[in-house]
Amino acid sequence: MAITTLDPQTALIVIDLQNGILASPKAHPLEGVLGNAIALTDAFRDHGLPVVLVTVAGGAPGRTDQAGGAAPRQFPEGWADLIPELDGHPGDHLVTKRTWGAFHETGLNDHLQQLGVTQVVIVGVATSAGVESTARSAHEHGFNVTLPVDAMTDSSLEAHVNSVTRIFPRLAETGTTAELLDLLGK
Repeated sequence: MAITTLDPQTALIVIDLQNGILASPKAHPLEGVLGNAIALTDAFRDHGLPVVLVTVAGGAPGRTDQAGGAAPRQFPEGWADLIPELDGHPGDHLVTKRTWGAFHETGLNDHLQQLGVTQVVIVGVATSAGVESTARSAHEHGFNVTLPVDAMTDSSLEAHVNSVTRIFPRLAETGTTAELLDLLGK
């Protein structure tokens, strides 16, 4: 578990750091997770590297056990708004998704390909849903994937641990925000 390399064209993908998602309880204190995600966002911007901010504004239409076949959920005003620390940077690329992963029907792959991106760093909430789904897709699209596990959390500690220990090592290099900031500084 160590982050060894950052390609010259690496992009940061920030998953669902928005009002509605962050309002529910999480497995890790949000202060640390958000602090790490924001530090990476600021560092990527400072180095002129692409930043992609992803929000979720809906869900896939299929039936699930959890939803009980219910109609699509309606979200209150402001639910999908980014947290203020991330919002309003003109160089960022904004993606609104309607499924767990940021690549499905959003044009994200095309955007990253046009920029010549070969590696993505993914942070955010929830580890086992938006982050994992996006990491799986990025890996399938041929990107080198990097996951700083201290810049993500989940509503379930068990789900977070499963993703970090069983899934992520098969898709990516994992490590810490400090390791990434050190590599960016070199």
